[in-house]
Amino acid sequence: MDLVCLDLEGVLVPEIWIEFSKFTGIEELNLTTRDIPDYDVLMSKRLSTLREHGLTLSAIQEVIVQLDPLPGARSFLDGIRTDYQLVILSDTFYEFASPLMKKLGWPTLMCHRLNLSGDGIIEGYQLRQQDPKRKAVEALKSLNYKVIAAGDSYNDTTMLAEADAGFLFRAPDSVISEFPQYQVTSDYNELRTLFDNASNQFKSR
Repeated sequence: MDLVCLDLEGVLVPEIWIEFSKFTGIEELNLTTRDIPDYDVLMSKRLSTLREHGLTLSAIQEVIVQLDPLPGARSFLDGIRTDYQLVILSDTFYEFASPLMKKLGWPTLMCHRLNLSGDGIIEGYQLRQQDPKRKAVEALKSLNYKVIAAGDSYNDTTMLAEADAGFLFRAPDSVISEFPQYQVTSDYNELRTLFDNASNQFKSR
């Protein structure tokens, strides 16, 4: 059976940091991997801003529990899981993701962890590994899976390059123009068709 790897934020759920930015009114928290390709630079900016405003993990979690998956995302995932194995590869954190994973039917998630102080201050973060999305796809391919992947941001592009077939979903113009080799769609039904076409091509080889 072929295996699908999907990004989380922007593909299945809202961008958590953007929603938190709207809630707090702090514009600096509006930046994502769509804007800043270097994840360490982006997270350093975010953590510095949180410390500056005295915001703890619980403040972010209060916003996350109010979020819902993007319209159509749950039914799209349910359909994918009937015909493919599925793994969510994300640069979010387990401390953020649980409420959204519950609403998506608890798909398998590989992401990162936060380093917290005793009073809930986010002091840092622990990456699962460097370039984790690409390395996860590489490992899954070593198990003799054909991997189909989709994402929307700069940090997804190494995953798409490593996959047997990769697609951009609801990506910003900057990512689309910089990576023209990937087909682009903004519709779940069309994305499913792209997956099925790729899978059929694997079988015909």
